[in-house]
This record gives sequence, structure tokens and C-alpha cells, in this order.
Amino acid sequence: MTNTIRLRDVNLHYASVAFRERSLKSLVAGWLSQGRTKRDLSDIHALKDVSVRVDQGERIGLLGHNGAGKSSFLKMVAGLYPISSGSREVRGTVRSMLDLSLGFEPDATGRENILYRGLLLGLSPKAMRSMEAEIVEFADLGEFIDYPLKTYSVGMQVRLAFAVSTSISGDILLLDEVVGAGDARFMGKARSRIMNLVEQSEIMILASHDLTTVRQLCQRGLVLAEGRIVLDAPIEQAIKFYEKNFSG
Repeated sequence: MTNTIRLRDVNLHYASVAFRERSLKSLVAGWLSQGRTKRDLSDIHALKDVSVRVDQGERIGLLGHNGAGKSSFLKMVAGLYPISSGSREVRGTVRSMLDLSLGFEPDATGRENILYRGLLLGLSPKAMRSMEAEIVEFADLGEFIDYPLKTYSVGMQVRLAFAVSTSISGDILLLDEVVGAGDARFMGKARSRIMNLVEQSEIMILASHDLTTVRQLCQRGLVLAEGRIVLDAPIEQAIKFYEKNFSG
């Protein structure tokens, strides 16, 4: 089967209340104190009439300022966000590094969370047990691997999540600047591991503000602005357009 991504006139909306509120408690409190306003009932139009085709072997860089729609685009391709209209066709196994904390249980140990996240990613308990030793070694958490996750620092949680997420390869790799914590030694290991995943993937889409990395890894660029693709071009042309119109 040929790995492909086909998006035709895709629109994606968020309910603005869910987008702005962090918890059910704060949502209810807001309603009781202020009542529902017209703004509460509106939607956020995150992606607008997006049409693009990505074929096997392509390396795509997503460029755009914060709020342009890059993360929404990746999560939509991954199937995490249902589209409002249009069509989305993705052929191939998707492996995404978009929300490293997804599937983690604070009261469970690091070792138990390896299993939980693996199940969330679609693997069997047997498969996760076969990979556990390698994941534990890569995360390099020492005795903390058997401590509850709530005792971990942010950096330790990122290391464990990264170790689990990158232990599983896929045909389509989605990246969103996820490694932001850890010492220099771990960051070096992490970059090496990401490079291996990129080489193994059939399709790669990277959203990043690091233009040096985008130049190194991508051959084609999509520039997003206000939820729309405003340019689809070779990566160098896309970067120059982004720098001229949106950077700085």
C-alpha cells in the first residue's frame, strides 16, 4: 500500500468555550458568574478550506506564527481532531509526537505508564513488555522508574514520554517541537533518535520555528496563516516567504 495524505477542502472548528477553559469546574463557574454570552456560543475556525496532497517519500515543513494552525493541522492529520467538512484520507500507520503527556496517569509508576501509553498508541501488553527494558534504559530515570509519575519533574516526564513515543516507528511521522526539557546528554540522544525515525518514515511532517532544522529535514514547505495554507512551495522558497511576511 502506498502511503499518502489527501486533504480536500478541510475545515476544522473548535467550540470556543472548550478551547478557552482548562477544566469543567472553571467552565461551570464562568457560566454561573457571567452567564452564556454570544462569544461562548461561537466556534473557532481553526483550519479553513485546506487542500493538500502529500505522497510517499516527502518531507514537509509547516511554517507559521503561533496560532496559524500548525498544531491543529497535525492533530487533524493524526485523527485526533474530527474535521467539520471536506475530506481527509490518510493511508499508512501514523506515529505522532504531539502531546507527550497524553495517556499518562500521575498516580501510577513510570513503569506502569509505559504500558498505559503503549496501549493508547495501539500496541498490545505483550508488545510493550518486550520493549520495556529498552524504554527504561533510554529514559535513564534510575530508581524513579518505579516511583509515581507525580513525583517526577517536568523534564523527567518528558524523557519518559519521549522514550515511549519514539520506541514505536510508523509510516507517517508527525512532529511538533516536542522535546523541550532534559540535560544536554539527553537532548543529544533525543535528536539522534528523531533523525532515525525521520529516516525510517515514508512521510514526515514537521511543524517548527527552528528554520535551520526545517531546512535540514524538509524539501517542501507549507506556510499557514489564520488557518489557511497561503503557500505550498519548495522549502527554501517557503522559508523566504515566511521570513518576509510573518517572521520578526
